[in-house]
This record gives sequence, C-alpha cells and structure tokens, in this order.
Amino acid sequence: MQIGSDNRKKVMWAAGLGGVALLLIAYQLFSSPGAPVTAAQPATTAAGTKGRTRIGRGGKEHVVKEERLDPTLDLRMLAETEQTKYTGSGRNIFVAQVEIPKPLASAIKPEDLTPVGPPAPPPPPPPPPINLKFFGFANKPGEPRKAFLSQGDDVFIAVEGDIVDRRYKVIHIGPTSVEVEDVLYNNRQSIPLTQNAPG
Repeated sequence: MQIGSDNRKKVMWAAGLGGVALLLIAYQLFSSPGAPVTAAQPATTAAGTKGRTRIGRGGKEHVVKEERLDPTLDLRMLAETEQTKYTGSGRNIFVAQVEIPKPLASAIKPEDLTPVGPPAPPPPPPPPPINLKFFGFANKPGEPRKAFLSQGDDVFIAVEGDIVDRRYKVIHIGPTSVEVEDVLYNNRQSIPLTQNAPG
C-alpha cells in the first residue's frame, strides 16, 4: 500500500501549490485597480490636451503639449477637428497625370553655375616656330628649283619634298617665300626671303 500513499502525497502537494497560485493571481487582479493613484496632474491647455509648463528664456512660460492617455472622449477637441476643412491641391488621385514642375522663382544665370566634375585639361601648348631662314634659290633649266636655307651656322640646300635637319619638310619653293612643314608637330609655316646671307 505504499504506492497509494506516494500518490496521495503528490496530490496533496499539487493541491497546495495550485491553491497558492490561485491566491497570487487573485491578489494581482484585485489589488491593481483599487490602488490609489498619486500622480501629479499636468496643466491642461485650451485645446484639451495635457501639457507641462516650462519657463524659457526671458522668464516666459511655455506650455509643452503631451499626448493624452485618458481614453474618454474630449468634446472640445472633436469640435475643433470638425471645423477643419480640407482644401486639397486640386489633383485628382483617381486619374493618372504627370505633374508639371513649376518654374523657379529666380532665374539662374549660366555664369553662376559651377562646373561639375574634374576641370578640363589645359589646351596643348602651341607648336614652336620654325627657325629656318630662306636666303635664296637656284633655278637651272631642266632641274628642280633648289632653296638655300640656314639655321644658325648650318646651311641646307633642298628641293621640294626634301627633309631638312631631320625635322622640316620643304613643301613649296616660291620666288619670295618657302613653305616648310614641321613633321614633329604637324605645323606649316611660310618663310619669307631674306636678303642677308648667313655669315
């Protein structure tokens, strides 16, 4: 008969613990609503919302609005919201339409705009001038015209199409000038005839 006594002890313990649990639940349910509330009453503004008074700069009082936690209906706030009229923007939300942007009040001048992005690279430097001097030509019958050119102490004799000083190509030899192209910079220049021979 030990088996029955063990079960009986367990039932007694379970009943005792269940009773204690019921007492704790009943205490929690019935003690909360009846407890006295000792909260400070905040100031009430004209609109019926609660707020706190604070003293700001210059000694002026400001009422800071707070949300109401009272679930009762406030008739003053309801009356204020009933007086509010919706004016709208004139746009029909049920029709698909594109909003046209309004023009800016002040016109923006192009010179006021700053460029966006990296600055443009500087333009390439101009090609160097061709420093040859044309001081004469030879024109024999049956032979092409030859030009006499000088650069410093060097004297060159060239016909049309020749390259002088490994850089300058003679394009055209005329009676008063020679057209020369700088093949390194792709720059053409007309060199007039000078009377002074290199010395």
